Amino acid sequence: QVQLVESGGGLVQAGGSLRLSCAASGRTFSIYAMGWFRQAPGKEREFVATISKSGGKTGYADSVKGRFTISRDNAKNTVYLQMNKLKPEDTAVYYCAATLKPYELGYAPYDYDNWGQGTQVTVSS
Repeated sequence: QVQLVESGGGLVQAGGSLRLSCAASGRTFSIYAMGWFRQAPGKEREFVATISKSGGKTGYADSVKGRFTISRDNAKNTVYLQMNKLKPEDTAVYYCAATLKPYELGYAPYDYDNWGQGTQVTVSS
């Protein structure tokens, strides 16, 4: 399988920026789509962004479109989430996900079969 480790979370003021990283190990050559999800206290896990195997196609939740950018460096087996213009409602635990299924993109948690442990992002007002 694949192991995923997120980093880069923290506390930031509203309007600020953070860059999350997710390093993959194991069967990295078998990874197709990768994605970022988030889960706030008392809420269900929600889709944030997804990226294709080549990095040529991406998809975003409407709530983050224009503020967040997902990217992928296959040479480093790492996917990134650049988050700009952060808002208090972006506060959540952010999870990285990877799928070994031949999906170009993945918008739902059930599209993925490998998950990281999560990294906390807190945006103060």
